[in-house]
Formats: sequence, structure tokens, C-alpha cells
Amino acid sequence: MDPAIRMTAVTKTFGRMTAVDDLHLEVPRGGLYGFIGPNGAGKTTAIRMIMSILLPDAGEISILGHSSALEAKDRIGYLPEERGLYKRMKVRPFLRYLARLKGADGPDLDRRIAGALERVGLGGVESKRCDELSKGMSQKVQFVAATIHAPDLLILDEPFSGLDPVSMRMLRDLILAEHRRGATVLFSTHVMPQAEEICEHVIMVHEGRKVLDADLDDIRGRYDPRSIRFEPLDPGADTTGLASVPGVERIRPDGQGLEILLAAGTDPASAMRRIMDATAAARIELARPRLEDVFVDLVAGGGAAEADRLRVALRNAAEGEPA
Repeated sequence: MDPAIRMTAVTKTFGRMTAVDDLHLEVPRGGLYGFIGPNGAGKTTAIRMIMSILLPDAGEISILGHSSALEAKDRIGYLPEERGLYKRMKVRPFLRYLARLKGADGPDLDRRIAGALERVGLGGVESKRCDELSKGMSQKVQFVAATIHAPDLLILDEPFSGLDPVSMRMLRDLILAEHRRGATVLFSTHVMPQAEEICEHVIMVHEGRKVLDADLDDIRGRYDPRSIRFEPLDPGADTTGLASVPGVERIRPDGQGLEILLAAGTDPASAMRRIMDATAAARIELARPRLEDVFVDLVAGGGAAEADRLRVALRNAAEGEPA
């Protein structure tokens, strides 16, 4: 069976800027894939080519066995990064209209719309005009619009943008429910912990090029942990001496404690014993590799200055998410 999405040697340029560079991508049917990278990495351009909104300059794209998403449009649900509602329409007529465009009409359509709105915490808003909704409410309505026809393929571009933490958790659960129903899911995000919570497989991109394409379990097994989470037993303890513990490369604050980065080749178990000998610990644990750490290691190539720059850029972007 053909994969849900296949991109082969796809390139897209805008003037002198290459937004997507020789991208090879395959998402199997039933997959739950995260498409991750910092802002400007080329994620949205790639998704717009998948959706046939943009055409590639080179390469081939196949969607659900078709050469264009337009040929399979009734089987695809799409939540774009740039949101848009018909502002003067009321919510129920808006959702009816989009459902009918996708061939999902039927005598129970209003019941399905009411149930879907209830599931996203918007019960009773059917009669509100779209321009009366908050940004977060509008995004939930658009998620309903993207899934009301039970699509085979669900593509979400930065779906969590603009949502509060409670709504983020709700949307995460809804995405997982769509996947359990049988939908293939591809969603993009520049906030990597979101991908860690949801996906089975991640594709990392940077400056238009793919830098990693692997299952999450494979990533965790492939990249040796070089980070220790440490909280001193005495919160006021002097921890400056930990920097001189053999095997410790760098130390940086991490919430209430410290993140201790180990030099390549250091045995983590031995390092943890030496750290506890130096300072009594309330908590010490080996941190599993985070996607942010993997991305930084791949892109920075071991350069400390570039690694720090990338971490700052990623965290600034995440903190800049509107509430």
C-alpha cells in the first residue's frame, strides 16, 4: 500500500532563499508523525506543498496514492498555521458548510457538530458568530472543521499556537483520539516538548533540510544520555564545586535544581556517584535525551557557542507563544 504521504527530492525556493531543500519524507498510513524544527525551518512551506497550496520547484509528492492532495481532498483534514473563519457566519452554519464540502452531509450532521463542539469544550456556541469567538475558541472550531468528516489523513500546522495549557492538553487528547480512530496524523511544531508528548516518530528540519527522521524510541536509544538532573538536599548549598567533578563539562540552572552536562565518554553512573560525594542530593537522575538536545547536537556539531544560540532561539520561540 502506498504511504499516506511521500515526498521525493522536493525543493522550493523563493527568490534567492531556499525554503525546502531536497526533502525526502515518507509517512506510512496510520502513522503519528511530528514535523519539528525552529521557526523558519521550512515546515509550513513543506506542508503547503503537501496540500497543493504551493507547487514544488523540483521533486515529486504523493498523497494517499494520488499525485495531488486535490484528488483526495475529501479524505484530508487540514488545520493551517494561518487561521481563518468566515467571521460573519455563525458556528453551526460554518461547520455545516465545511462538512458538506467534504461530503460529510447527512441527517445527523447537526448532532455530530454539537457533539464535536462539546468535546472541545465549546458546547452551546453553535449560535455565536465566528467573529465573537476568542482566538483559542476559533482554533478549536477550526479543529472541529478539520475533523468533522473523519479524515483518513489529518495535517495540523502549529496546532497548539495560541492555546492555554488546559486547551493544549485537550487538543493533545483529541489528536490522539483521531489517531486511535485510524487517521494518519502529521503535525508541525517548533515547541519540541509537544512532539515528545504525542508522536511516535519525528522528522527534524533545519534551514529547509532534513536532519533526522526516526522513531522516538529509536532516538532515545541512539543518543547516549549526557545530562543529569540534580537537586541539592540543602537548597542553599554551595554547588560551585560540582564544576570540578571529573567528567562534568557544564552546569546550568534547571528549575529548582541543576542540569549537569557530562563530557563525551563519561560513565554516567560513576559521574552520579562523584556528584553525590561532592554535594548531598535530594534528587539525582539521569535525564533521557530530549528532542531539543538531539536537535542542538545535530545542528551545532559540537560547537558550544552555536549550541547556546540555538537553545536560546528555541526557548524564546516557545516562550513567545501567545497565551
